[in-house]
Amino acid sequence: MIPRYSRPEMAGVWSEENKLNKWLEVEILACEGLAESGAIPKDAARIIRQKAGFNMERVREIEKITKHDVVAFVSNMAEYVGPEGRFIHLGLTSSDVLDTGLSVQLKEASALILKEIDIFLAVLKERAFEFKHTATIGRSHGIHAEPTTFGLKLALWHEEMKRNRERMARAAEVVSYGKISGAVGTFANIDPFVEKYVCERLGLKPAPISTQVLQRDRHAEYLSTMALIGCSIEKIALEIRHLQRTELGEAEECFTKGQKGSSAMPHKRNPVVSEQLCGLVRILRGNAMAAMENVALWHERDISHSSVERVIFPDSAILLHYMLGKIRDIISNLVVYPEKMLENLNETKGLIFSQLVLLELARAGVARDAAYRMVQRNAMRVYEEGEDFLNLLLEDPEIGAHLKPDAIKSCFDIRYHTKHVDAIFERVFQNHEAPNLNCQITNKSR
Repeated sequence: MIPRYSRPEMAGVWSEENKLNKWLEVEILACEGLAESGAIPKDAARIIRQKAGFNMERVREIEKITKHDVVAFVSNMAEYVGPEGRFIHLGLTSSDVLDTGLSVQLKEASALILKEIDIFLAVLKERAFEFKHTATIGRSHGIHAEPTTFGLKLALWHEEMKRNRERMARAAEVVSYGKISGAVGTFANIDPFVEKYVCERLGLKPAPISTQVLQRDRHAEYLSTMALIGCSIEKIALEIRHLQRTELGEAEECFTKGQKGSSAMPHKRNPVVSEQLCGLVRILRGNAMAAMENVALWHERDISHSSVERVIFPDSAILLHYMLGKIRDIISNLVVYPEKMLENLNETKGLIFSQLVLLELARAGVARDAAYRMVQRNAMRVYEEGEDFLNLLLEDPEIGAHLKPDAIKSCFDIRYHTKHVDAIFERVFQNHEAPNLNCQITNKSR
C-alpha cells in the first residue's frame, strides 16, 4: 500500500520544541567550536554538552520580562549549565542561532516533501502505463482538437513533477547554509572556524558572506519553488474538475461509500478535493510573494522579515506536504471511463480528423489555402446541419477531384494520431516497465 499523508510528521518539524532543539544544538556546537579554537576551555564545552537544556515554560516566563526570545532561551540554557553557562552565546548574535536553526528545519521539511513527490511520481507512472493507449480527445480552448491518449496526460504530469522534484532539491540546497558570523557578519567577535565547525556538524555549508542574517533571496527561492509545485498540483486538479463535469464524464474523483456530495441534492458527486487544492495553492503563491518582499532589509539587518517567516515557512511546508498527499490519493483512486472518452471523441462526427484531410490535399498538389477552404467548408456544415464529416467529404466533387474515397477514409483512423505514444513514453520514462506499488486503482465503466 502507498503510505498515506501524515500531518504530525511535517507538523513536528515546525513545532516549538523542535525549533528550540535546533537552537540548543547550534549553541552547544558553537561552544565546542570555540573550545576547539582555544577561545574557551574544553572542559566548559564538555560540561555545556552534558548539562545544557531548556524548559519551554521557563523560556516563555523569561521572555515575558526580556521581550526577546533568544535572550530568554540562552538565559534558560545557562540555568541548566551553571557557571560554565557564561560561555554560551559568546560572540554570537541572535540571527546566528535563528537562521542556522531555521536552515536545519528547512532541510528536514524538504526531505519530507521530496519523499511525497517520489511517491506521487510512482503513482503517476503506474497510471500512465495503465492508460497508455486509452484514446481520448485532446482539447484546445476547451474545444475538441485531435485525438490523444489519457496515458499521455498522465505522462505529461509525471514529467512536470520530475522537474518539480529537481527544483525542490535545488531549493533545499540553496537554503542549506548557516551563519555564525556575529553582529553585521564581520566575525569581529568570533573566529570563522566556529562557523565552519557548526555548519559541518549540522549538514550545512557556511554562507560565503552574510550580514547579521542569511540573505533572504535564498528563502524567497525556496518559497517560490513550493508555490510552483503547488501550481502543478492545481493544474492536475483543474483538469480533473473539467473531466468530471457532467457534459464530459471522462474521469472523476473516487466517491466512497457513505460520502455525500450535497446537503440538498442527493445525486451530486462533486470534485471537492480537486477544488480544495485549486483554492489552497493561492496561499502558497501569497506566501511566496511575502518571501520576496522579505529580501530587501534595512542596511545589514532589520526584523521586518522575522514575523512573516514565523507564519509562511511552517504554513507553506505543511500545506504543500498535505497537498501532495491529497493529489496522490486522487490520482491513485481516480475513476476513469474509457467508453465515455470514446463517445466524446466521436461527438463531433469526425471533425477531429480535419487536419489530416487538409494535409492529404496538400500532398496531392492542392495549394494549402485552397485545401483549407475545401475542408473548412464541409466542417462548417457539420456544425450547422449536423451532417457526418466523412460523408460530406466523400460527396464533395472538388475534394474528390484530388483524393480517392479510400484516401479520404484513411484519414479517419485514430491510430494515426497515437502511433508515437510508445516513443513519447520512452522519452519520459526511459523504459516501458511501470512500478508495482500495489495501488488501490479503480477503473469503472458507467
